[in-house]
Amino acid sequence: MCGGRGSRLDAPVEKPLLSVGGRPMVDRVTDALAASRVDATYAVVSPLAPGTREHVGLPTLATPGAGYVEDLRSALRFVDPPVLTVAVDLPLLAAEVVDAVLDAHAAAAAERDASGTDPSLAVCVPAALKRALGASTDETKPVDGREVAPTGVNVVADGPDAVHVSNDARLAVNVNRAADVDLAEALL
Repeated sequence: MCGGRGSRLDAPVEKPLLSVGGRPMVDRVTDALAASRVDATYAVVSPLAPGTREHVGLPTLATPGAGYVEDLRSALRFVDPPVLTVAVDLPLLAAEVVDAVLDAHAAAAAERDASGTDPSLAVCVPAALKRALGASTDETKPVDGREVAPTGVNVVADGPDAVHVSNDARLAVNVNRAADVDLAEALL
């Protein structure tokens, strides 16, 4: 998912092209996906990020730029589930983190209900981890008695929703504000 403008960052470039550690975030994320067990990668772009469409060397899925949820729904019309979705604002993402999410989805699918459908998987981190790192937190929710925050990584499927909580700090840093860029660069 790389169609955002990044208005909260007040950056001179589109959010996906924002440099973290000397490289655009979109390149960091696509490199992690390429080195993982993911079969195919598509860049989900919007009119808000025309430079990103030109920059990425991937097949693209065009969305209207109506917001993350709306654009995700639009993109999902073109692919068959289950689909791993990754937000472009995770510059610390690594192949082993992606593979761990795929493993968590496989484990959840092995325990699927009688419907026989694959579950969707929301990947979260403890909100306390984000606070300890100094990462911005836009949204939290309670899961099994813990306050967790979404990471921007999910597996979208046809079945019921499941939640996987990871303690991996690389999933806790979403670059949404200038301070998040500084944090990501410090952790690199």
